[in-house]
Amino acid sequence: MLLEGKKALVFGVVNERSIAYGIAKALKAHGAHLALSYAAEPIKKRIEPIAEELGADFILQCNVSDDAEIASAAERVRREWGLVDVLVHSIAYANREDLRGRFIDTSREGFGLALDVSAFSLVALCRAFEGLFSPGASVMAMSYYGSGKVVANYNAMGVAKAALEACVRYLAVDLGARGVRVNCISPGPVKTLAASAISGFSSILETIEQRAPLKRNITPDDVGGCALYLASNLSSAVTGATIFVDSGYNIMGV
Repeated sequence: MLLEGKKALVFGVVNERSIAYGIAKALKAHGAHLALSYAAEPIKKRIEPIAEELGADFILQCNVSDDAEIASAAERVRREWGLVDVLVHSIAYANREDLRGRFIDTSREGFGLALDVSAFSLVALCRAFEGLFSPGASVMAMSYYGSGKVVANYNAMGVAKAALEACVRYLAVDLGARGVRVNCISPGPVKTLAASAISGFSSILETIEQRAPLKRNITPDDVGGCALYLASNLSSAVTGATIFVDSGYNIMGV
């Protein structure tokens, strides 16, 4: 049990196909206490049965675009747990119209929204929870290959993920003095609710199966295994890194 008694707060579980769900399940299986967040009241009814299934200690509402809600979430966690050992950021959003066609046509508003929800929210959460992180705590965020390479129709989200990875590096320095580690996982494409908004997503899955060294797409459980490593003391000297979990697709050239 790599995480016996550890307290893990997971942002981004929407349903059983979510990458965050695979992570939460892996952390729980190795002894972690769980708390899950939901962005708004309509999503609460989806999260409650998942929280019950996973044996979460509690759920909390937190719209990561609202600093007051983030502060409220941090206060709730302080009351319930005192300290946090693991924080998982699996949150991203862009307008559907900004996930098709040409990147140059992205609106100013859409660009700002994608960066706020998908990247700055990690900064905001780390700031609010900084005083609650235990020594040696682990923070992890979910990126994607499109942060460093052009992926058709990923557009504003690709830029947001690039910003997220940069945020991880800077946060790793800011929080490292207290022994808090901050890392990124870059999963391959997974059939999630968020992925369904990307135009042509099914062709991306086909490309991975054809070209990746392992000749298969990944699952949320694959990501959960990497998250377990980052959450545990096995990765005690790993920070500021982006780890690919994509069947090796990221190493391939033309």
